[in-house]
Amino acid sequence: MTQPSALPACCPSLDTHWPLPQALPGVVLVSSLFDPKKLLDGDFQRAGIAPPATIQRSVAKRQAEFLAGRLCAREAMLQLDGRRYVPDIGEDRAPIWPVDICGSITHSHGWAAAIVGQRQQWRGLGMDMENLLDHDRARRLAAEILTPDELQRMAAAAEEQIGLWVTLTFSLKESLFKALFPLVQKRFYFEDAQLLDWSANGNARLRLDIDLSREWHKGRELAAQFSVQDGQLLSLVSIAS
Repeated sequence: MTQPSALPACCPSLDTHWPLPQALPGVVLVSSLFDPKKLLDGDFQRAGIAPPATIQRSVAKRQAEFLAGRLCAREAMLQLDGRRYVPDIGEDRAPIWPVDICGSITHSHGWAAAIVGQRQQWRGLGMDMENLLDHDRARRLAAEILTPDELQRMAAAAEEQIGLWVTLTFSLKESLFKALFPLVQKRFYFEDAQLLDWSANGNARLRLDIDLSREWHKGRELAAQFSVQDGQLLSLVSIAS
């Protein structure tokens, strides 16, 4: 754990842990709780992180989650290979990593995390955190997130699992996009992938329903994993080299 004295009050500690079912060799995950109400003027400067202009103009919540995510990313890089590196924001709003690194940053309601790995081992890492949707909101959003086949499978599930079904599908597709977009440089959407199945132990399987490249074509399947804790769902899609 990083010494709290080196961090701003809005992001008091950084934790290295693995909250998902299967650990990945050579991969570092760092997370942090953060509180936008404790963000102070000068926190970015004191933390040694330069905020982009878009972040400087944003509200405290966005500033705090950006700062927490970048602090996690810098610590993850430091632990991975000793580099003190903070990823900038690209034109597509994704973090810009060194050419030999792949990684992902996520944040949701007071929690941020970053994951990094060497490209010699990992071609893509996509991670996403979401608050679990309640039943009513999940019902309202289901048709926007789930494909017809996914909706049919959800209809056969227990009613009390609807919130988990929709949150999991949303989060896994977000993670899939984060893992694949740097490889294909082509945008795709919720209807372009399907969650085929998932199990209570945190394993899941996705399938592409679109041709993104010769390698990442329609019908290509990918494994994924997830965990649920304290009303939040964390998902990860990892692509080995």
